[in-house]
Amino acid sequence: MKGKQILCISPCTLSTVLSRFSFLSTISSLSTLRSTSFFLGVFFSCFLLEPENAWALQSHGAPEGLYVHQMAHVFFFLALVYLYWDIRRSSFSGKGWVYLKVFCVFMLIWNIVAFVGHAVALHIDAHIIPASGYLYSRIQGPITLHKVVFFITKFDHVLAVPALFFLYVGMRSLYRSSVKKPAGKAER
Repeated sequence: MKGKQILCISPCTLSTVLSRFSFLSTISSLSTLRSTSFFLGVFFSCFLLEPENAWALQSHGAPEGLYVHQMAHVFFFLALVYLYWDIRRSSFSGKGWVYLKVFCVFMLIWNIVAFVGHAVALHIDAHIIPASGYLYSRIQGPITLHKVVFFITKFDHVLAVPALFFLYVGMRSLYRSSVKKPAGKAER
């Protein structure tokens, strides 16, 4: 089982793999290679033992970050339009394809809401102040149209969560329809 030994990272296997490549034959000694690989293994293992914070949100630098992010929304919108159009014009049948089209519609609406929310965020001075939790947040006065639109677009998860649910159900349905069913079993 030499194929499985290549996936294992041990000094013996590493030397076996390196001996197969002629351009790596200039390595002076195997002991140097073993000590180097051990050092690198210990070095990268330290990152697993003491991880730093991995924040879910990333603030964008002004204004380039916002421009790139908004362009990504435009490209995602165009990709979803093409996917919806391609599913609609094709002769695919089945519940999975219908669920995938519903996913596209929800994500198209979400994309528009997110795009507008990012654009409106440039024109407001104060953000939403959480009183005692996210659901009880309020807008700091005076209330303007920009602040109300910004507040409404912050609830974009109301569109994104059902969209991802329909994606999951659609992909599950497509998978189940592609798997061969055993003879004599009734379809649910």
